[in-house]
Amino acid sequence: MNVTELKDKLPQQLYTIVASNIAELRPAQVKSVKAGLLEEKNLLVCTPTASGKTLIAELAALSAILNGKGKAIYIVPLKALAAEKYKDFKQRYGNLIKIAISTGDLDSSDSYLANYDLLFMTSEKLDSLLRHHTPWIKSVKVVVIDEIHLLNDPGRGPTLEILITILKQLLPQMQLIGLSATIGNSEELAEWLNAKLIIDSWRPVTLHQGIYLDDKIEFKK
Repeated sequence: MNVTELKDKLPQQLYTIVASNIAELRPAQVKSVKAGLLEEKNLLVCTPTASGKTLIAELAALSAILNGKGKAIYIVPLKALAAEKYKDFKQRYGNLIKIAISTGDLDSSDSYLANYDLLFMTSEKLDSLLRHHTPWIKSVKVVVIDEIHLLNDPGRGPTLEILITILKQLLPQMQLIGLSATIGNSEELAEWLNAKLIIDSWRPVTLHQGIYLDDKIEFKK
């Protein structure tokens, strides 16, 4: 799919930035658009690393913000990843929207975040905000959960599961975008999230399997 096919579906400012960087959408991105990404449908995207999952999240989040539908929260498992995503989005969209990062260990409501459009945070931070009944949460339209397969993690999984459950109750009209490179029970998870499942095996670099022994690699044919 040529990116020009999105011209009438995206806010003009967002389309201009996207079109200046890419010409063709990747397979998972095409599937997501056709599945209702830009019509506020929940999606669970399970595709390999570097297959274009972040752009799927960008289109949903920025469309909602620029169309005046509400804020967007981007949840990541690690503070370092939150900082990386914040830097990337700030560079691309800092002139269009207000972007913030909140990953501190301080247990507070962080009321200043009400002034921002796109928020990057860990699941633990969002859990803190919800427990403080942060009022601006109800203005959130899009929630992106990166590495959503961590629902199975014995450490972070329970917190993430509770967060999703609470958000589904607090924000019945939210659009939820789950991203992962690998999920064992993707169909079951998609059903629980009430999301359309996007699966694709395309990757930018072909993956070869082989055995390394005595400084030599024998690849599987």
